[in-house]
Amino acid sequence: MSTAADALVAQLADYGVEYIFGTCGHTNIALLDAIGRSDIEFVIARHEQTAAHAADGYARATGKPGVLLMHVGPGMMNAVTGVATAALDSVPLIAISGDIPSYMYGRHPHQEVNLHADADQTAIYRPFVKRAWNVHRVEDLPRFTERAFWTATSGRPGAVLLNVPMDLFSRELPATVPTYPLPVSATRPDLPPADADRIAAALAAAERPLIYIGGGLGGPDGRRALRELAEHLDIPVAHSLMAKGALPDDHPLVLGMTGFWGLEVTNEYARNADLVLAIATRFAETDSSSWNPAYTWSFPPSRLIQIDIDPAEIGRNYPVELGVVADAALAVTAIRDRVRELDPVQRPELRARIGAARAELFAASAERGRSDNFPLRPERILADVRAALPPDAVLVTDVGWNKNGVAQCYPLPAEGRFITPGGASTMGFGPAAALGVQIAQPDRVVVALIGDGGMSAQLPALPMAAEQGLPVIFLVMNNRAHGTISDLQSSFFGRSYGCDFTDPDGQPYSPDFAALGRSCGLDGYLIAEPGELTTALKAAVDRRRPAVIDVPMVNEPVPTPGHWNIKDIYQGVFE
Repeated sequence: MSTAADALVAQLADYGVEYIFGTCGHTNIALLDAIGRSDIEFVIARHEQTAAHAADGYARATGKPGVLLMHVGPGMMNAVTGVATAALDSVPLIAISGDIPSYMYGRHPHQEVNLHADADQTAIYRPFVKRAWNVHRVEDLPRFTERAFWTATSGRPGAVLLNVPMDLFSRELPATVPTYPLPVSATRPDLPPADADRIAAALAAAERPLIYIGGGLGGPDGRRALRELAEHLDIPVAHSLMAKGALPDDHPLVLGMTGFWGLEVTNEYARNADLVLAIATRFAETDSSSWNPAYTWSFPPSRLIQIDIDPAEIGRNYPVELGVVADAALAVTAIRDRVRELDPVQRPELRARIGAARAELFAASAERGRSDNFPLRPERILADVRAALPPDAVLVTDVGWNKNGVAQCYPLPAEGRFITPGGASTMGFGPAAALGVQIAQPDRVVVALIGDGGMSAQLPALPMAAEQGLPVIFLVMNNRAHGTISDLQSSFFGRSYGCDFTDPDGQPYSPDFAALGRSCGLDGYLIAEPGELTTALKAAVDRRRPAVIDVPMVNEPVPTPGHWNIKDIYQGVFE
């Protein structure tokens, strides 16, 4: 007898699924048994949020959808944060949840979610997934699975939920049910030639044009076209948090990041640009200084051309002169081709200004990073990381200095990769997502650059690294606090309360994360003096074993040249 579980696993294998991340439960072990008889590898986690972030990291590293398996009720609720993080960053992820038996709805069998409606756990995911399917008949499972993969990966990618009552996994799938292969090929929306001509002409005629890119411009073709477009017309390029690395940090036209944590020169140029070509960005609040026109973007008088695969993003936050619903890489390529037919433009003074500002930024950060004070300054940690890692290393960050400081002042090599949770800014993302990245790219050095709060939020990542033999380096920037919020509270309320970790006597407290790593089978390095960090990093890179490096760090704020509306709220200024 071929069960629905067997058929589902065969369908997943046909779709190219190699790994499924998740946890076991009585509602999904029939599917797990079928996975165990296939070539698909199940990557077991000790917590569902860990599994979700790992599947997310795998998807970001490969471009293929991540697949997550969850148990009913508390199991799938534990994964909410991880699935929502993927959803808000437009990462394709298929979450499969087991549910109570289909014939027991409303009787409150073990772990049923039914206080509002019978067996309604899919409602928990509906606010953030692209679509949630609740399978009622075994005959529908293959069709819903095809729809789930297509929906997650087409258009603007995102997360979906496939909810399956446990009894359906064990039922026989009738032979009359057809297979549902994914489309052999699918076209992506391109930029019409007339619009490409119009945009190229507008860019060439502008006096202070700016290209602004977001995280939706992925893949080497789109990035190469972006670089050639910018170079032909000497147009500076600014980027959102999620787009760091789309062009190398040392490119002479890269202005850097905008917004709250952006650079002053970037915000100033953005505010005074006469034409902005925005590509695959949603103009998030932190990238836009809370949309206050005095700081980053000013539309009008600036004119805005916005390209996005999702029509809902066009004009959401700023008035648009020309809105284009298209695949970002195809659109940029079309504009590049039209621009090449025009005379090139040279702006040597602008290049010199950008170069001077970027050199000053990195030099100032490097100067602060030379400090031998202990605990280490965050810039010293970032400088040592940059010096010790190979150029193609992948940095997977959490939130705080490890995210904002890297985005702002870490010179990312052209071969490197920066992965961060931009949409939800999720604490705990880094440790677990790094595991999925390492599975996807086993030959690269992967570093989870995280705070002590983030490491504490995802302790299950440590045994998972040991069990899977993943040589992730967990580098804990340990300031014994939720440092960013502690600094914020101190700045506006004169003290920090409820943000710092202390013992019963009020003294700063932290677990020994290095010892915790060793207890889980990892290498552990507790840094006790400045010079030990570089030594530990090089040893961890050379050994190719999972490792925890615990680095005491002084708590100091990330520079914030832009504006964030919360400051107005704390000061009682409401607009």
